[in-house]
Amino acid sequence: MAGDADIDWRPIERGDAAAWSATLTEIQHADRDWEFLTEQDLLDEFGDPYHDFPRGSVGAFTGGTMAAFGTVTVRSAADPVHDMRYWGGVHPAWRQRGLGRRLLDWAEDAAVRLHREHFPGRPLSLSGSCLEHNTAAAALYAARGYRPVRWFHAMKRDLKTPLTDAPLPPDVQVVPFSPELSEDARLIRNEAFADHWGSTETSAEAWAHHLAAGTFRPGFSFLACSAGAAAGFVLSHEYEAYNAVIGSRDLHIALIGTRRAARGRGIASALLGRALAAGREAGCSSGSLVVDADSPTGAVGLYERVGFTVMHTSVTQAKSLLP
Repeated sequence: MAGDADIDWRPIERGDAAAWSATLTEIQHADRDWEFLTEQDLLDEFGDPYHDFPRGSVGAFTGGTMAAFGTVTVRSAADPVHDMRYWGGVHPAWRQRGLGRRLLDWAEDAAVRLHREHFPGRPLSLSGSCLEHNTAAAALYAARGYRPVRWFHAMKRDLKTPLTDAPLPPDVQVVPFSPELSEDARLIRNEAFADHWGSTETSAEAWAHHLAAGTFRPGFSFLACSAGAAAGFVLSHEYEAYNAVIGSRDLHIALIGTRRAARGRGIASALLGRALAAGREAGCSSGSLVVDADSPTGAVGLYERVGFTVMHTSVTQAKSLLP
Protein backbone atom coordinates (compact mmCIF):
# COMPACT_ATOMS: atom_id res chain seq x y z
CA MET A 1 0.00 0.00 0.00
CA ALA A 2 1.46 3.31 -1.08
CA GLY A 3 0.75 6.56 0.71
CA ASP A 4 2.23 8.65 3.50
CA ALA A 5 6.01 8.49 3.48
CA ASP A 6 6.06 8.31 7.29
CA ILE A 7 3.84 5.20 7.41
CA ASP A 8 5.03 1.66 6.75
CA TRP A 9 2.23 -0.62 5.54
CA ARG A 10 2.92 -4.34 5.98
CA PRO A 11 1.31 -7.56 7.26
CA ILE A 12 0.90 -7.87 11.03
CA GLU A 13 3.41 -10.21 12.67
CA ARG A 14 3.56 -11.83 16.09
CA GLY A 15 6.12 -9.28 17.23
CA ASP A 16 3.55 -6.53 16.64
CA ALA A 17 1.09 -7.85 19.23
CA ALA A 18 2.10 -5.37 21.96
CA ALA A 19 1.77 -2.36 19.65
CA TRP A 20 -1.50 -3.77 18.31
CA SER A 21 -2.92 -4.14 21.83
CA ALA A 22 -1.86 -0.60 22.74
CA THR A 23 -3.53 0.87 19.64
CA LEU A 24 -6.66 -1.21 20.14
CA THR A 25 -6.91 0.08 23.72
CA GLU A 26 -6.75 3.69 22.48
CA ILE A 27 -9.43 2.95 19.87
CA GLN A 28 -11.76 1.29 22.36
CA HIS A 29 -11.51 4.20 24.79
CA ALA A 30 -12.07 6.77 22.04
CA ASP A 31 -15.06 4.92 20.57
CA ARG A 32 -16.59 3.96 23.94
CA ASP A 33 -16.30 0.30 23.06
CA TRP A 34 -15.67 -2.59 25.44
CA GLU A 35 -13.66 -5.28 23.60
CA PHE A 36 -10.21 -4.74 25.10
CA LEU A 37 -7.54 -7.35 24.30
CA THR A 38 -4.12 -8.01 25.80
CA GLU A 39 -0.95 -8.76 23.86
CA GLN A 40 -1.44 -12.46 24.63
CA ASP A 41 -5.06 -12.39 23.45
CA LEU A 42 -3.87 -11.06 20.10
CA LEU A 43 -1.03 -13.58 19.91
CA ASP A 44 -3.68 -16.29 20.23
CA GLU A 45 -5.25 -14.98 17.02
CA PHE A 46 -2.25 -16.22 15.05
CA GLY A 47 -3.38 -19.80 15.63
CA ASP A 48 -6.77 -19.27 13.99
CA PRO A 49 -6.96 -21.69 11.02
CA TYR A 50 -9.23 -19.28 9.12
CA HIS A 51 -6.82 -16.37 9.42
CA ASP A 52 -3.94 -15.95 6.96
CA PHE A 53 -1.90 -13.17 8.57
CA PRO A 54 0.70 -12.82 5.80
CA ARG A 55 -2.04 -12.14 3.23
CA GLY A 56 -5.08 -11.33 5.37
CA SER A 57 -3.73 -8.61 7.64
CA VAL A 58 -2.16 -5.18 7.36
CA GLY A 59 -0.74 -2.73 9.85
CA ALA A 60 0.21 0.90 9.34
CA PHE A 61 3.30 1.60 11.44
CA THR A 62 4.98 4.88 12.30
CA GLY A 63 7.85 4.80 14.76
CA GLY A 64 6.81 2.32 17.42
CA THR A 65 3.07 2.98 16.98
CA MET A 66 0.53 1.02 14.99
CA ALA A 67 -1.46 3.85 13.40
CA ALA A 68 -4.08 1.54 11.89
CA PHE A 69 -4.79 -2.16 11.39
CA GLY A 70 -7.01 -4.38 9.30
CA THR A 71 -7.68 -8.10 9.05
CA VAL A 72 -9.90 -10.28 6.86
CA THR A 73 -10.84 -13.87 7.64
CA VAL A 74 -12.25 -16.60 5.43
CA ARG A 75 -15.21 -18.71 6.52
CA SER A 76 -15.71 -22.46 6.62
CA ALA A 77 -18.44 -22.43 3.96
CA ALA A 78 -19.91 -20.41 1.11
CA ASP A 79 -23.56 -21.38 1.47
CA PRO A 80 -24.92 -19.62 -0.46
CA VAL A 81 -22.41 -16.73 -0.18
CA HIS A 82 -18.90 -16.63 1.21
CA ASP A 83 -19.28 -13.85 3.78
CA MET A 84 -15.73 -12.92 4.75
CA ARG A 85 -15.20 -10.81 7.86
CA TYR A 86 -13.27 -7.56 8.19
CA TRP A 87 -11.93 -6.11 11.44
CA GLY A 88 -10.02 -2.86 11.50
CA GLY A 89 -9.46 0.46 13.19
CA VAL A 90 -7.46 3.67 13.19
CA HIS A 91 -5.57 5.06 16.19
CA PRO A 92 -7.37 8.25 17.38
CA ALA A 93 -4.22 10.33 16.84
CA TRP A 94 -4.11 9.28 13.18
CA ARG A 95 -7.71 9.85 12.18
CA GLN A 96 -8.89 12.29 9.50
CA ARG A 97 -6.02 11.27 7.22
CA GLY A 98 -7.89 8.79 5.01
CA LEU A 99 -6.47 5.68 6.67
CA GLY A 100 -9.92 4.16 7.20
CA ARG A 101 -10.72 4.40 3.49
CA ARG A 102 -7.38 2.87 2.62
CA LEU A 103 -7.99 0.01 5.01
CA LEU A 104 -11.26 -0.81 3.25
CA ASP A 105 -9.49 -0.59 -0.13
CA TRP A 106 -6.96 -3.13 1.12
CA ALA A 107 -9.60 -5.35 2.77
CA GLU A 108 -11.75 -5.65 -0.35
CA ASP A 109 -8.74 -6.50 -2.52
CA ALA A 110 -7.39 -9.04 -0.01
CA ALA A 111 -10.83 -10.62 0.42
CA VAL A 112 -11.22 -11.20 -3.32
CA ARG A 113 -7.77 -12.77 -3.60
CA LEU A 114 -8.28 -15.12 -0.65
CA HIS A 115 -11.84 -15.97 -1.67
CA ARG A 116 -10.75 -17.10 -5.12
CA GLU A 117 -8.42 -19.62 -3.51
CA HIS A 118 -10.99 -21.02 -1.09
CA PHE A 119 -14.31 -20.79 -2.97
CA PRO A 120 -13.61 -19.97 -6.63
CA GLY A 121 -16.70 -19.15 -8.65
CA ARG A 122 -18.91 -18.57 -5.60
CA PRO A 123 -20.47 -15.24 -4.58
CA LEU A 124 -18.48 -13.15 -2.10
CA SER A 125 -19.47 -10.52 0.41
CA LEU A 126 -17.44 -8.69 3.02
CA SER A 127 -18.85 -7.58 6.34
CA GLY A 128 -17.52 -5.51 9.21
CA SER A 129 -19.18 -3.89 12.19
CA CYS A 130 -19.32 -0.66 14.12
CA LEU A 131 -21.04 0.49 17.25
CA GLU A 132 -24.47 1.99 16.70
CA HIS A 133 -23.34 5.28 18.24
CA ASN A 134 -20.21 5.50 16.04
CA THR A 135 -21.68 7.68 13.31
CA ALA A 136 -18.29 8.36 11.69
CA ALA A 137 -17.65 4.64 11.10
CA ALA A 138 -21.20 4.12 9.83
CA ALA A 139 -20.74 7.00 7.38
CA LEU A 140 -17.48 5.52 6.09
CA TYR A 141 -19.13 2.16 5.47
CA ALA A 142 -22.10 3.81 3.76
CA ALA A 143 -19.84 5.87 1.51
CA ARG A 144 -18.16 2.67 0.36
CA GLY A 145 -21.44 0.92 -0.51
CA TYR A 146 -21.91 -1.13 2.65
CA ARG A 147 -25.36 -1.44 4.18
CA PRO A 148 -26.49 -2.40 7.68
CA VAL A 149 -27.75 -5.97 7.74
CA ARG A 150 -27.77 -7.14 11.38
CA TRP A 151 -27.64 -5.79 14.92
CA PHE A 152 -25.92 -7.41 17.91
CA HIS A 153 -26.34 -6.46 21.57
CA ALA A 154 -23.54 -6.53 24.12
CA MET A 155 -25.33 -7.30 27.39
CA LYS A 156 -24.20 -7.23 31.00
CA ARG A 157 -25.46 -8.49 34.36
CA ASP A 158 -24.47 -7.45 37.87
CA LEU A 159 -23.48 -10.65 39.71
CA LYS A 160 -23.74 -8.97 43.10
CA THR A 161 -27.53 -9.18 42.82
CA PRO A 162 -29.39 -12.50 43.35
CA LEU A 163 -29.34 -14.94 40.46
CA THR A 164 -32.56 -16.26 38.99
CA ASP A 165 -33.30 -19.86 39.95
CA ALA A 166 -33.49 -22.05 36.84
CA PRO A 167 -34.36 -25.64 37.82
CA LEU A 168 -33.38 -28.45 35.49
CA PRO A 169 -35.83 -30.95 34.01
CA PRO A 170 -35.61 -34.18 36.06
CA ASP A 171 -33.95 -36.14 33.23
CA VAL A 172 -31.18 -33.57 32.65
CA GLN A 173 -27.83 -33.44 34.42
CA VAL A 174 -25.20 -30.70 34.19
CA VAL A 175 -21.55 -31.75 34.33
CA PRO A 176 -18.35 -29.66 34.28
CA PHE A 177 -16.71 -29.19 30.90
CA SER A 178 -13.75 -31.48 30.24
CA PRO A 179 -11.58 -32.26 27.20
CA GLU A 180 -13.43 -35.57 26.79
CA LEU A 181 -16.65 -33.63 26.20
CA SER A 182 -15.13 -31.19 23.71
CA GLU A 183 -16.37 -32.94 20.57
CA ASP A 184 -19.90 -33.26 22.01
CA ALA A 185 -19.91 -29.49 22.60
CA ARG A 186 -18.65 -28.77 19.08
CA LEU A 187 -21.38 -30.88 17.49
CA ILE A 188 -24.04 -29.18 19.61
CA ARG A 189 -22.62 -25.80 18.61
CA ASN A 190 -22.87 -26.62 14.91
CA GLU A 191 -26.44 -27.90 15.23
CA ALA A 192 -27.63 -25.13 17.56
CA PHE A 193 -26.30 -22.31 15.38
CA ALA A 194 -27.19 -23.80 11.99
CA ASP A 195 -30.30 -21.58 11.81
CA HIS A 196 -28.52 -18.43 13.04
CA TRP A 197 -27.71 -15.55 10.71
CA GLY A 198 -24.19 -15.63 9.30
CA SER A 199 -23.19 -18.83 11.08
CA THR A 200 -21.09 -21.54 9.45
CA GLU A 201 -19.91 -24.84 10.91
CA THR A 202 -16.90 -24.81 13.21
CA SER A 203 -14.28 -27.38 12.19
CA ALA A 204 -12.46 -29.56 14.69
CA GLU A 205 -9.29 -27.55 14.06
CA ALA A 206 -11.01 -24.21 14.67
CA TRP A 207 -12.72 -25.60 17.79
CA ALA A 208 -9.39 -26.75 19.20
CA HIS A 209 -7.99 -23.26 18.58
CA HIS A 210 -10.95 -21.71 20.39
CA LEU A 211 -10.49 -23.95 23.43
CA ALA A 212 -6.72 -23.35 23.54
CA ALA A 213 -7.15 -19.57 23.87
CA GLY A 214 -5.83 -18.07 27.08
CA THR A 215 -9.21 -16.42 27.67
CA PHE A 216 -11.11 -19.73 27.86
CA ARG A 217 -12.29 -20.66 31.35
CA PRO A 218 -13.18 -24.39 31.54
CA GLY A 219 -14.03 -24.01 35.24
CA PHE A 220 -17.00 -21.82 34.31
CA SER A 221 -18.08 -24.01 31.36
CA PHE A 222 -20.59 -26.86 31.48
CA LEU A 223 -22.39 -29.53 29.45
CA ALA A 224 -25.98 -30.71 29.92
CA CYS A 225 -26.86 -34.35 29.29
CA SER A 226 -30.29 -35.96 28.83
CA ALA A 227 -30.84 -39.70 28.62
CA GLY A 228 -27.09 -40.20 28.37
CA ALA A 229 -26.67 -37.88 25.38
CA ALA A 230 -25.22 -34.35 25.26
CA ALA A 231 -28.05 -31.82 24.95
CA GLY A 232 -26.53 -28.40 25.61
CA PHE A 233 -23.38 -26.53 26.57
CA VAL A 234 -22.03 -23.21 27.80
CA LEU A 235 -18.46 -21.97 27.31
CA SER A 236 -17.09 -19.02 29.27
CA HIS A 237 -14.16 -16.68 28.78
CA GLU A 238 -12.46 -14.00 30.84
CA TYR A 239 -10.68 -10.99 29.33
CA GLU A 240 -7.96 -9.56 31.55
CA ALA A 241 -7.71 -6.32 29.57
CA TYR A 242 -11.42 -5.64 30.08
CA ASN A 243 -11.11 -6.52 33.77
CA ALA A 244 -8.35 -3.94 34.11
CA VAL A 245 -10.55 -1.25 32.55
CA ILE A 246 -13.59 -1.92 34.75
CA GLY A 247 -11.53 -2.66 37.89
CA SER A 248 -13.18 -6.01 38.61
CA ARG A 249 -13.63 -9.49 37.16
CA ASP A 250 -16.17 -10.06 34.39
CA LEU A 251 -17.28 -13.51 33.25
CA HIS A 252 -17.96 -13.50 29.52
CA ILE A 253 -20.43 -16.09 28.21
CA ALA A 254 -18.81 -16.85 24.87
CA LEU A 255 -21.14 -19.57 23.57
CA ILE A 256 -24.32 -21.22 24.78
CA GLY A 257 -26.55 -23.59 22.83
CA THR A 258 -28.84 -26.59 22.93
CA ARG A 259 -29.76 -29.22 20.40
CA ARG A 260 -32.92 -28.31 18.54
CA ALA A 261 -34.83 -31.26 20.01
CA ALA A 262 -33.92 -30.05 23.51
CA ARG A 263 -35.05 -26.44 23.07
CA GLY A 264 -37.85 -25.06 25.21
CA ARG A 265 -37.00 -27.16 28.28
CA GLY A 266 -35.05 -24.57 30.27
CA ILE A 267 -31.67 -26.18 29.58
CA ALA A 268 -30.02 -22.97 28.32
CA SER A 269 -31.32 -21.03 31.34
CA ALA A 270 -29.97 -23.66 33.72
CA LEU A 271 -26.57 -23.76 32.01
CA LEU A 272 -26.34 -19.97 32.07
CA GLY A 273 -27.28 -19.90 35.75
CA ARG A 274 -24.67 -22.53 36.59
CA ALA A 275 -21.92 -20.60 34.78
CA LEU A 276 -22.85 -17.28 36.39
CA ALA A 277 -23.04 -18.86 39.85
CA ALA A 278 -19.60 -20.41 39.39
CA GLY A 279 -18.21 -17.09 38.25
CA ARG A 280 -19.70 -15.22 41.19
CA GLU A 281 -18.34 -17.79 43.63
CA ALA A 282 -14.88 -17.28 42.12
CA GLY A 283 -15.07 -13.50 42.55
CA CYS A 284 -16.55 -12.22 39.29
CA SER A 285 -18.70 -9.13 39.83
CA SER A 286 -20.40 -9.11 36.42
CA GLY A 287 -21.34 -11.30 33.50
CA SER A 288 -21.38 -10.29 29.84
CA LEU A 289 -22.32 -11.72 26.45
CA VAL A 290 -23.10 -10.75 22.86
CA VAL A 291 -26.35 -11.78 21.19
CA ASP A 292 -28.02 -11.35 17.82
CA ALA A 293 -30.84 -8.85 18.36
CA ASP A 294 -33.03 -11.00 16.09
CA SER A 295 -31.91 -14.41 17.34
CA PRO A 296 -34.32 -17.08 16.04
CA THR A 297 -34.32 -18.75 19.46
CA GLY A 298 -35.48 -15.64 21.32
CA ALA A 299 -32.17 -15.47 23.18
CA VAL A 300 -32.50 -11.76 23.98
CA GLY A 301 -35.62 -12.46 26.02
CA LEU A 302 -33.90 -15.32 27.84
CA TYR A 303 -31.01 -13.09 28.85
CA GLU A 304 -33.30 -10.27 29.93
CA ARG A 305 -35.28 -12.66 32.13
CA VAL A 306 -32.12 -13.60 34.04
CA GLY A 307 -31.12 -9.98 34.56
CA PHE A 308 -28.97 -8.96 31.56
CA THR A 309 -29.37 -5.48 30.11
CA VAL A 310 -28.01 -3.97 26.89
CA MET A 311 -24.72 -2.03 27.16
CA HIS A 312 -23.98 -1.39 23.47
CA THR A 313 -25.37 -2.37 20.10
CA SER A 314 -23.11 -3.03 17.12
CA VAL A 315 -24.24 -2.94 13.50
CA THR A 316 -22.96 -5.43 10.94
CA GLN A 317 -22.26 -3.68 7.64
CA ALA A 318 -22.05 -5.81 4.47
CA LYS A 319 -21.15 -5.33 0.83
CA SER A 320 -21.30 -7.71 -2.13
CA LEU A 321 -17.89 -7.96 -3.79
CA LEU A 322 -18.45 -10.76 -6.33
CA PRO A 323 -21.84 -11.86 -7.75
